[in-house]
Amino acid sequence: MSTQQFAPVAALDHRGIRRPRRLTADAMLCVYVILLFAVPSNIGITGMGGLGRPSLLWGLALLLWWVLSHLQARGADVITPTQPVRWMLGLLVLVILASFAAAMLRGQPGDQVSPAISSLVRLASWGGVILVAMDGIRTHNAAARVVRVLVVAVGCVSALGVAQFLLGSSLLEWMGSLPGLSYDWGGIDSRGRFTRASGTATHPLEFVSSIVTVLPIAIAAAISGGFRQQPRRRGLWWLIVGLILFICLVSVSRSAIIGLVVALVLVLPWIPRAYRFASVAGGLCIAAAVVVVVPGMWTATLALFVNASADTSTQSRTGALEKLPQFMESSPLIGQGWGTFLSRYYVFDNQWAATLVEIGLLGAFAFAALIAVAVWSSLGASRNSRSPETKVLGGAVSSGLITVTVLLFFFDGLSFPITAGVFVLLLGMAAALRRIALSDAGVRATIADVERAPHSGREGRGR
Repeated sequence: MSTQQFAPVAALDHRGIRRPRRLTADAMLCVYVILLFAVPSNIGITGMGGLGRPSLLWGLALLLWWVLSHLQARGADVITPTQPVRWMLGLLVLVILASFAAAMLRGQPGDQVSPAISSLVRLASWGGVILVAMDGIRTHNAAARVVRVLVVAVGCVSALGVAQFLLGSSLLEWMGSLPGLSYDWGGIDSRGRFTRASGTATHPLEFVSSIVTVLPIAIAAAISGGFRQQPRRRGLWWLIVGLILFICLVSVSRSAIIGLVVALVLVLPWIPRAYRFASVAGGLCIAAAVVVVVPGMWTATLALFVNASADTSTQSRTGALEKLPQFMESSPLIGQGWGTFLSRYYVFDNQWAATLVEIGLLGAFAFAALIAVAVWSSLGASRNSRSPETKVLGGAVSSGLITVTVLLFFFDGLSFPITAGVFVLLLGMAAALRRIALSDAGVRATIADVERAPHSGREGRGR
């Protein structure tokens, strides 16, 4: 009788005992995405003000986790490739800290110090998201898992937005009565006779900007069946794409339409040819359905562009650009100070203009360079990877980043939690895709070297 039949069984292999699971970066980022979209951005923990938003606190936890993991790093750990996103993020943080320090040394009104410190805390939270995604997402499966949760979350809030549009109600007022939570301003809005849905965002513009940013990634997920190659479930992913398109088309917002056009034009070259015609035809069918089902929507949307010069929001943005040199003249290089330029001075419906005022030309350059290297990283991952899903995902992430970059010209997006959260997550995912693609290329090169190696040594040993 074989002795293997009586070999001892490992304790963890016994029935009913599960192998302990390690805390992974993709799981931590999935929690961040859920908190970002599931909890309305105008709800926070009582007594903590703007710092009481769960997604912001989780971002700080991610930063602490990243620091602790690097303090415990071993010499045998995998050597990470050079990440341009890391260097540009470090440059941006240095400029922001210099701007903040200069502002504090000049002296600030008492009610201006606390918002500035809160802005630094938000920056730390965003950094935690970027760094954990950059250094923690190391495999195709981990990246796909985060992307699936992101697309599903956007699909859920888009469905909520459709309900808000049809019913003319936020449907979330009851959350303000929950104990321990504070309810800030925000909710649905209206323009003309149409309700502007806001989902779980503070403002309708924050809502549509965040979902249109994720639209290219949702299309990539639909093409690949959620990156699982399950054809029977692809209809659910395409349903999410349809919900996003519908919400953008009925948002009565110029920014949403511009973002929609930019996102679709950018992602189209990355879509396999077999899907391009179907994607364009499907989008046109949804647009035609909106024109038929929602009478007056086409006229209202067209009027936004025809009468743009007479619109108050357009005049406000134009006037802001005229005042920009006035606010920058005292400190053009490092700005007035990160988080010190409050709405009582002026409201810039333009994040790039606000960035120039707060952190100056150096800060704006570092911010633009951070976006540029992230787009370059994701495009490089798409070119270098042999995985069809990663190729499409790399192009989709770069399309989403460029889309949100364009939208930042139309509103101060970093002041809104969901838009800022999606933006920093895509920055981190772009760097993660670069790591994954370079790892694949290294493995292929090693395999090729082994296959090219001469077999004479083994033959000689055999003889």
